[in-house]
Amino acid sequence: MKIILITGANGSIGLTIAREFLNSDKKNFVILAVHNNRGQADSLIAEFPQQSTVCNLDVTNSEHWKTAIEAILDQHGRLDVLVNNAGFHRDHLLANMPEEDWTGVISANLDSVFHGCRAVIKPMMSQRFGRIINIASLSALLAPIGQTNYAAAKAGVVALTQSLAKEVARAGITVNALCPGYIDAGALNSIDSDKKKALIKQIPMRRFGQPEEVAAAVAFLASTQAGYITGSTLKIDGGIF
Repeated sequence: MKIILITGANGSIGLTIAREFLNSDKKNFVILAVHNNRGQADSLIAEFPQQSTVCNLDVTNSEHWKTAIEAILDQHGRLDVLVNNAGFHRDHLLANMPEEDWTGVISANLDSVFHGCRAVIKPMMSQRFGRIINIASLSALLAPIGQTNYAAAKAGVVALTQSLAKEVARAGITVNALCPGYIDAGALNSIDSDKKKALIKQIPMRRFGQPEEVAAAVAFLASTQAGYITGSTLKIDGGIF
């Protein structure tokens, strides 16, 4: 049994990660962290009412994190897994990028991971076990035009992951990052068919990834079998890079 907190749990990838944990072990309990927009989280809760709940969490706010973690510990006595999945991108060429789109993307994608990791480290150290999985992006490793803000934030997530992994390794906590490429969810749903065909031609596997493939990697890194994997960055990109 694991107590699992997933941020950004109202989107396709977050919901799929939650479902993977719920289906893999009927004893797992999943907390879906969302902020204001619950999306499809309620339907998942209705499907697994004994194994899941929703909490309102502004991932950019340290006080929200403190309150959320205290509530989880009060109810469950522990927190085993944190999946930092929340984030978004607002793409612009740097010369035309509004300052609020720089600070907003950095805050949502990088500051959120800092706040989340800091909030869970001490409880995980006390229990001598923890799994932190940070969802970065292929943009962290292969930065595209128009994503200076997003690429910088996700590259920061990768570096944060590597540094933190060294800090907490002796406490039985692992910290790893995933870098998904083009996943058939979220932003890709709004792209027209011609653009999708052009993108697929860039992928050696000639297809988009599926949210289930990201979820499977998260579940493995959260398992006891992955206990000797820490500070790693795993690409899920069909061979682009």
